[in-house]
Amino acid sequence: MATKSLQEIMRALRAEEGGCPWDRQQTFETIAPYTLEEAYEVADAIAQGDMDELKNELGDLLFQVVFHAQMAEEAGHFIFDDVVDAICKKMIRRHPHVFAGCGLSDAEAQSQAWEQQKAAEREEKQLEGRASQLAGVARALPALLRAEKLQKRAARVGFDWPELGGVIDKIDEELAELKEAIAEGESKQRVSEELGDLLFSCANLARRLEIDAETALRNTNQKFESRFAYIEQQLSLVGISIEAASLEEMDRLWNEAKER
Repeated sequence: MATKSLQEIMRALRAEEGGCPWDRQQTFETIAPYTLEEAYEVADAIAQGDMDELKNELGDLLFQVVFHAQMAEEAGHFIFDDVVDAICKKMIRRHPHVFAGCGLSDAEAQSQAWEQQKAAEREEKQLEGRASQLAGVARALPALLRAEKLQKRAARVGFDWPELGGVIDKIDEELAELKEAIAEGESKQRVSEELGDLLFSCANLARRLEIDAETALRNTNQKFESRFAYIEQQLSLVGISIEAASLEEMDRLWNEAKER
């Protein structure tokens, strides 16, 4: 079985004798950033529509799972099979319409049932004194995504603007406070706090509009890259380096790229 072979490779890499020095010295904390990086690379392969690359990146991500499971086994916490068993039980529990004969009409109904099941699991943890309504929103998530998830959790218990206009007004309020902090020469920490408040409010607007903030910003990043590349290309055609170009010339080409 391929997964077993991968586990054997991981054990060999972590072996005290004959193993890889780098792999042996890693911990959950040192590997976590690589796990996040591999997840982003999976998402990037999907965005590019590159199935060969997606296959490779999924393999890299799977290796990260095996890596963490191997370290957990060495520490006596759990083994890889426990990871698989836990996710199998969770998927069966959260899909009663598939595994328990509880029919659902459409994907929207399924999504609501999924959220209800997760809410029930959180309530059970609360009764055990283990979690709040916001528990389980991973701190390592991208900040915009985590902001949306926190806001969505709060909204489920009624802590939300009743109308979209309230969200937009809040953005205006936070922008005004940011401008004031800058104008009054407030400390960098204070300005950073005000900027964070503004970004949090923008994430809230994205949630209310049912727009994924991470995707929206990612698309804007790509748009920026494309337009900046156009500026570089056009300057190169007339023998001007990007460093030597004036801001006015670059701005003219930027607007030209927008028109194109």
